[in-house]
Amino acid sequence: MSAVPQASLPSLPVTFRPTRTRVVLYAVALAQLAALTAIALALPELSGGERLSFIVTGLLVGAVLLLLSRPKVVARQDGVTVVNLTTKRELAWAQVVRVNLRPGDPWVHLDLADGTSLPAMGIQPGIARDQAIRDARALRDLTEKHGVLDHTAR
Repeated sequence: MSAVPQASLPSLPVTFRPTRTRVVLYAVALAQLAALTAIALALPELSGGERLSFIVTGLLVGAVLLLLSRPKVVARQDGVTVVNLTTKRELAWAQVVRVNLRPGDPWVHLDLADGTSLPAMGIQPGIARDQAIRDARALRDLTEKHGVLDHTAR
């Protein structure tokens, strides 16, 4: 494994998340809810149930958009927590063998010691490619540092 300079590592705990994507999702969630609510209140020919259905639809769409903004990766002293859309997985550093972000990948993939791969949607190059690359490198460096410590402790 390569030597990781201490100065380049972020201090723990550190949270990686697609901040620009989250801002866009939050803004769209609020805008569509405001628009559907305004339409429901502005159209006098709508019944109370129809108005309510507009607002409930806005709330449901907003909930889906907020769910899409949930992913993150939290690196702590004792391991990594990967939060994706509907799942959360705690990993010890020794379980993470490699951090991958290949050209064209929608997000980082973690190769695990059990031979499986875990998507880590909290680092995604969508609208912030350079930030995602920096975050993936930082997570890779943390994995190399802490994984080596865990392996030598055995």
